Amino acid sequence: MNKQSRILLLKKLKYIFLLLFIPVTLIPLNGSGQRFGIPNMAMYDNDKFHFGFVLGANLSYATIKPIPDLTSLVWDSTHIPDILPLPDSAMILSIESAPTPGFVISIVGDMKIGAHFNLRFVPSLAFGDRDLIYNLKTFRDGDTTLVNITKRVPSTYINLPIEIRFKSRRYRNFRTYLMTGVQYTLDLASQAKKREQKSSDQKIVKFSQNDVYIEAGIGFDFYNEWFKFGVELKMMYGLIDVLTRENNIYTDGIAKLNSKVFQLSLTFE
Repeated sequence: MNKQSRILLLKKLKYIFLLLFIPVTLIPLNGSGQRFGIPNMAMYDNDKFHFGFVLGANLSYATIKPIPDLTSLVWDSTHIPDILPLPDSAMILSIESAPTPGFVISIVGDMKIGAHFNLRFVPSLAFGDRDLIYNLKTFRDGDTTLVNITKRVPSTYINLPIEIRFKSRRYRNFRTYLMTGVQYTLDLASQAKKREQKSSDQKIVKFSQNDVYIEAGIGFDFYNEWFKFGVELKMMYGLIDVLTRENNIYTDGIAKLNSKVFQLSLTFE
């Protein structure tokens, strides 16, 4: 990731943290009972099942493995579909992925399976884009030109994760936990026909609809008078190469492409 991409990422992270943590300051973490030494919702953890919802923000990008000897390959004009004026040939200098912010809404089904473990099903609807940035050198009539091209892949996900939480002992109205899980994802938008119609003069990059992620994260629960409020940060890494190859310079220069998502969530149960 170059310096400009890192600066852009820091700005986006700052915006997301402000967006999510402003509501935290508006929620009273300690009820009146806590002032007299009585924990809020003292019987909450005795229940077998709990339900709630999640509001969150995410950063989506891609882990890219280029093909061997990428920077020494020359692509002829038949593999360069949308660079005008059409060059005679081109070389790929580098391929990068820039993270873009999105958001997610979920519902929560939680089942207690022990004093320190919970099994959770958290189906969600998530939105996020991934940018692929191509740095190219084109050749035309003996002249060379440096070209930067960004291909944005918008996605609308239906996520179906199964998660396990390992939680610490509750201290008054506070508890920490670690989580891990596996998630199946169906992408409804990356190959949508409307993208091709809107970009008829450009070649779009497509991702496959199906992916499987592994998850890991950390979270904090705060017990209020009427509900439990949680803050969670997790990373999701896709196990499947999702790039759809279509015999052009944008796809055939990549040996493997996996999705990666960082998600910051606010949970209400």
